[in-house]
Amino acid sequence: MVNKHADSFLKELKQGSNAAFRQVYEENRDKFLNYAKRYNLSEDDNIDIYQDAYVIFYNNIISGKIERFTSSISTYLFSIGKYLILDKMRKDKKKVGNNFDLSLVGDQDALITNIDMHEPELTTEQKLLQTHFKSLGKKCQELLTLFYYKGFTIKEILESGDYNSENVIKSQKSRCMKTLRERINSNTI
Repeated sequence: MVNKHADSFLKELKQGSNAAFRQVYEENRDKFLNYAKRYNLSEDDNIDIYQDAYVIFYNNIISGKIERFTSSISTYLFSIGKYLILDKMRKDKKKVGNNFDLSLVGDQDALITNIDMHEPELTTEQKLLQTHFKSLGKKCQELLTLFYYKGFTIKEILESGDYNSENVIKSQKSRCMKTLRERINSNTI
């Protein structure tokens, strides 16, 4: 639920208030740069990504694409930044845990579907991943998304989910990945 303070702040942003935009920039910069360290990119890359995320945020506000926020402004800005980080990692062929190649990730967060970015044509592997990922159960989809796409650690998943222990999460993740690999491999043989 959006409160009246958030509505009035969004109104200031839409009217182009330099003070409001400066406040968003300054309040989120250090937090984002600290968050981005987990992806092992250079500090310059993280700064560039934050700048790009902020420009996209600014353009989405000024162009009227954002009617209201369903999350905090910080969450929205971080979602843009996270997508840009993952896109950079995919382009640089960096990998995240268990040798999962980020170039296979085709979906993006619901929060950032309004971003004007050119999406390249999906490769055959990305299409297979997308198709078979959707065929997994909801629990597997959620767990794999949190771990591989959103970059949560096992401990963070334990804190945010319905799991009893880290071992349960690890075994569930392993089973989900095995199922996904089997389904993908059944189409590529």
